[in-house]
Amino acid sequence: MSSSSRMQYVVSSLIAGCLAVGIPAMSLAQGLPGLTIFGGVKGEDNLNYRLDYGGRPNGWDRYRLRIPAKKMKLAVAQFAISYPDYFKGTFNPKMIEVRVKDKAVPLQEVNWNKENHLLEIFPKEPIPAGNSVEIWLQDVKNPSFGGMFYFNCQILSPGDVPLLRYLGTWVIQIS
Repeated sequence: MSSSSRMQYVVSSLIAGCLAVGIPAMSLAQGLPGLTIFGGVKGEDNLNYRLDYGGRPNGWDRYRLRIPAKKMKLAVAQFAISYPDYFKGTFNPKMIEVRVKDKAVPLQEVNWNKENHLLEIFPKEPIPAGNSVEIWLQDVKNPSFGGMFYFNCQILSPGDVPLLRYLGTWVIQIS
């Protein structure tokens, strides 16, 4: 094997190796919010999420919106998730779950207020403080055009003054 053939083999092997390593990394891109530069959300307010079916425009998806236990300092009687008016996707309120410790929490009611771009989720019993929570938005139709969408999470505690408290933001990328 000549030195130029060897060099070609080495370069080809390196390129193939980089591609093989890069493919799994690309498939995990919708697992977490990743690095958001100029996103307008402070690091401590940025919440993790997962799009189970890839976050493709005009496709069906399941959003797993995560709230870590350290953010759950109070019990929760209501979740309010607001989203921007330019998010032209659809939600199925009958297919929304709140999960604590991998178990679905019984819900009293889920309201989708389309005019105000708001999902209101009411558990039957308040969710105790200090638990990690996942809110599953199943049967979501992604918008026809991709983009970055800010989903803000607010909560209402039982017996609290009826003012929603901000917990954080999911910066969801549809591409």
